[in-house]
Amino acid sequence: MTLARKDRIKLLLTELQTGIYEKENEMGMALLAALAGESLLLLGPPGVAKSMVARRMKHAFAHARSFEYLMSRFSTPDELFGPVSIARLKESDTYERATEGFLPTADVVFLDEIWKAGPAIQNTLLTVMNEKLFRNGNREEHLPLKLLVAASNELPAKGEGLEALWDRFLVRLVCRNIQDENTFRQMLCQTETSPTSAETAASGSNGAQPPTGSPIQPDEYVRWQQEAGRLPLSPALLDAITRIRQALQQVTLTDSEPARHVYVSDRRWKHLARLLRTSAYMQGRLAADAEDLLPLYHCLWNEPEEIPSVRRIVWKAVAAPVVQALDNLAQAVRADLRACQAHQALQKALREGDHRDDDLHIADGFFYQIENHGTGHTYVFVTDFKRMPVRRVAELRQAPAQGIIYTDPSQPHRRIVRMFSPDWKQALRQEGMEQVTLCRDDTHIYINGVAFKMRRKGSAVRNPATGALADMPAGNDTTTPAKPVSSTDYEAEAEAICTRLDELVSRIKGNTFAAPADLAFVDSQLPAIYKQIALTRADIRKLLYNE
Repeated sequence: MTLARKDRIKLLLTELQTGIYEKENEMGMALLAALAGESLLLLGPPGVAKSMVARRMKHAFAHARSFEYLMSRFSTPDELFGPVSIARLKESDTYERATEGFLPTADVVFLDEIWKAGPAIQNTLLTVMNEKLFRNGNREEHLPLKLLVAASNELPAKGEGLEALWDRFLVRLVCRNIQDENTFRQMLCQTETSPTSAETAASGSNGAQPPTGSPIQPDEYVRWQQEAGRLPLSPALLDAITRIRQALQQVTLTDSEPARHVYVSDRRWKHLARLLRTSAYMQGRLAADAEDLLPLYHCLWNEPEEIPSVRRIVWKAVAAPVVQALDNLAQAVRADLRACQAHQALQKALREGDHRDDDLHIADGFFYQIENHGTGHTYVFVTDFKRMPVRRVAELRQAPAQGIIYTDPSQPHRRIVRMFSPDWKQALRQEGMEQVTLCRDDTHIYINGVAFKMRRKGSAVRNPATGALADMPAGNDTTTPAKPVSSTDYEAEAEAICTRLDELVSRIKGNTFAAPADLAFVDSQLPAIYKQIALTRADIRKLLYNE
């Protein structure tokens, strides 16, 4: 039963797209909006099949009636909602409209040039779109409306009271002309079997009506909405929504522009949850999950230039659990690798008879601690300190090396000193990074020419919480372990992360409502993750097999 419903929706989408070119995104989101009982705004120039999308949606539902109207500043409520019934006015002195054949009796509505509607029409539409109610005289009528599609070639003008109406359009799509040249030529060469309007021809449609072999029956529509409304939202989905809401507070469009807050009302989030449940239900799942989110970035932007940034935010929120697991693995592997390298550096120094640093305190297996620098919690890697240029020896003077000081992202109270190395670029991304010169002698490190002593075994240690100094017994010193490798099976963990990523991508690509452009976008984001996986696996091999 579940599989049949998913396959049926796919077949229905295929039928609706028959004879229309490069409108998979519009058709998919329009069908999803209709199944959830939401509204759709198509933004784009004339002749890009905006009206065709709305007209096709009528064929998705059995016995559906449609209504369409081109707005102007002179449009009156009578033209949309029906004229006043003179008979009712005479018989019972009741002000009612004769709605038959007008918007209140339609299943699918298309309103072109929506922003030109006057205040009386706008105010009525607010209730029509949100509650599916129409007040006719002294009574409220429940409307059969499944989908209201509006179109415009411009955004609503600011300061004219259109914000509430704009917010009611949950799904917003930018429609464009045909982009692929081969598809464009196919449209030109398509034989027209019936007369078509100039707009239909220009939009990339051959005017053919789609097959109607699998329209949704009225009782099915009601039952599907009720069952979809009972689906839970998974914890992973709720976590992703939280990440999206936080990211929308500071959205960066370009490097030259300040970050902006992309506002999404609580009402829109509530309706978005309905859309997510409907998406999951139509694909036969028992809960709405994070993979349902990707196509719904169309619900989160306010201006078209925000679309690329918002889509990246949604993708990052969906992929965050896998990426975070990968980052945690990479950090753990690098920590063990550094501990191994520190151990090897110490062993090499012993073999070469270099005992200068034998009494230095070793922290976390791979740090030496620097005294009296900053708050007293500054550390330098053992390997970096060992290979640091010597300030003065008997007959040799070496130039200082370039280095950096930055805040440890895992322990914000701690500052790290590093010599130039391949992972300097990673450190450069840390806030508060400072470029310095570095060198050493037998007892000091020199940072920008200023000498700082190195902490010795058994010396006083400052408590990070209180700042108080306490003596550390020599026997309690933290030293590099003989075999500094974690008990974690890093190879198995890396393989598990790859499996999670593959499963996530597979679920996203199996989303019936994901457009080809969105799937291509996901493909464009994967190489960066695969590169990080490859680098982490290389570190694992280096750690385990010394490759």
